[in-house]
Amino acid sequence: MSSTKKKLEELNVIDDFLMSRLASDASIGEEFCRLLLSTLLQRKIGKVAVTVQKVIPPFSPERKGIRMDVRVEEAADVPEGKKRTAMNVFDIEPHLLKNTKLAKHNRFYQALHDTGCMRSGQKDYEALPDLYVLMILDEDPFGYDYMIYSIRNKCEEVQELEYEDGLRFYYFYTKGKQGGNEEIKAMLRYIGDSRRENVTDTVTEKLHAFTENIKIRPEVRESYMLWEEYEEMMREEGRIEGKAEESRETIFDFLREKGHISEDTAARINAEKDRKTLRKWVRLAAVTDSIADFEAGI
Repeated sequence: MSSTKKKLEELNVIDDFLMSRLASDASIGEEFCRLLLSTLLQRKIGKVAVTVQKVIPPFSPERKGIRMDVRVEEAADVPEGKKRTAMNVFDIEPHLLKNTKLAKHNRFYQALHDTGCMRSGQKDYEALPDLYVLMILDEDPFGYDYMIYSIRNKCEEVQELEYEDGLRFYYFYTKGKQGGNEEIKAMLRYIGDSRRENVTDTVTEKLHAFTENIKIRPEVRESYMLWEEYEEMMREEGRIEGKAEESRETIFDFLREKGHISEDTAARINAEKDRKTLRKWVRLAAVTDSIADFEAGI
């Protein structure tokens, strides 16, 4: 989510573009997400399905929608005879923005995410997947110098009461010194500063190999150049009024590199007038590997 201009070689895993490219890659994306999640959450992660830059639209045009940077779905183990959801959802959010009220930011994201998981008339709330929101931050969100802050809903009066609503928030601070363990510390250090010098174990060694592989690909370099141009245009639009047409053209520039754009998809892009939605689609078009992935995301 950073708007700082960097060369592709200088990007760290915490940078929005690189995180999304790693997660969406057809050959390494799923393994990258499993490595990340299993290390940060310290548990085995099974087979996953990955979606990047997923847009969840608002209920109506005047309301706010959300964009999940990396959404990972995992089939959950359900004990025999226990009725509950059969899926875990992990929302991975690399976050470089300053002065964001993260607690209420995540309250809003979680609420809109959950509404999209229930159909009209559905009464079985056990169908809601367990949701794990992982914020990866380069600044300490609470000021206690922990590398991980785990947040869950609890009963204040009865501390031993298990209040299982299936919701967890994790705030990871890449420079934190307290809590966690050496594996988490090594992973966070590498995510925040993805240089060879910060490769200290087998997990970060593999992560570094993935990162270096992505950075040398010509198609990734070209996508990043377009991304930079678009980000610069958006910064200029903060000072002058821009046009939605420029966003649409940028989307088409990204998609033309990935194959044939169907008439239906082209028509939907051309018909969209909301500039915030178009900006989300630009990001999606930049990091997905195929037009089919883009179409699934919108």
